[in-house]
Amino acid sequence: MITIVCGGFFGDEGKGKVAGYLGLRGGYSASIRTGSVNAGHTLTYRGRVWKLRLVPSTFINKDIRLFIARGSLIRIDTLLKEIEETRTQGRICVDRYSGVIEKRHVEMEALDEKLRSIGSTFQGVGAATAERVLRRLKLAWEFKEIEDLICDSSPEILDMIERGEEILVEGTQGLFLSLYHGTYPYVTSRDTSAAGILSEIGAGPKHVDQVIVVFKSFVTRVGEGPLEGEISPEDAEKLGLIERGTVTGRLRRVAPFNIELARKAVRINSATQVAITKLDALYREARGVREWGKLPQEARRFIEDLEERIGVPITLIGTGENVEDMIDLRKEKL
Repeated sequence: MITIVCGGFFGDEGKGKVAGYLGLRGGYSASIRTGSVNAGHTLTYRGRVWKLRLVPSTFINKDIRLFIARGSLIRIDTLLKEIEETRTQGRICVDRYSGVIEKRHVEMEALDEKLRSIGSTFQGVGAATAERVLRRLKLAWEFKEIEDLICDSSPEILDMIERGEEILVEGTQGLFLSLYHGTYPYVTSRDTSAAGILSEIGAGPKHVDQVIVVFKSFVTRVGEGPLEGEISPEDAEKLGLIERGTVTGRLRRVAPFNIELARKAVRINSATQVAITKLDALYREARGVREWGKLPQEARRFIEDLEERIGVPITLIGTGENVEDMIDLRKEKL
């Protein structure tokens, strides 16, 4: 069966950390990543930090087979560099129908003033997506540089499911950057909901067992667009909530946790579980805690209040940068 990990706000919620943890503790045979190079997942494990734009965060478990979905858009130079850095040669494959971003797509976006006004990352994703819609984009199977990585991922994934194996799907960005469900026009070029993510891998909804929506303990957003309750960079710095985007390096805008957006994200994504990351950013004493009973009382109260108001079990709680800094309540709550 399939578990989908997706973002509940505007991206940067900690999906990479959650996916990495599940890769170590979830019993998955394979992991498949969707999206493109405009979204980065940061992973800290055994003293190393990886910033990944294509390789699934579950690579840290060497027993997991890795896939890049057919609905993805890749950059060949980025992909090959990440495969080398993560030493995943031989266990990662790229679906033959994945789209390929070329240098000219990046150059096209650099000349588009409209993209500048909506806060684009200028990675060529929008331009390549437009070409795919027009049936002009080159696909992965057409490039000799990656011919040894090519596979037909959908049948492989479906075969695994039919054998009773567990599959983890790692989504990118967040619901409110979705082309259809986000704050249009300040959105990305694809649907980032659980349903949209599923459509990119070539499997149907009856195969989905769990949908884990990830929220950070506060809201951040990179680039333009509405952000309810936004606080000034000065106040964010005083509170210790300053962050920068993984891909762009731009300062992330900050706002308090938004319960109404969270409820909407849970409903649209049909969430069965919720993960909350960066609890330690709000409660310093929670840093590195891995047991519920050892959390400060205020932090426990915060989680309990969120769970009651969201209406979905909070099963995973991130308490630090390390992948293993996680309180795992799945056995107790599912």
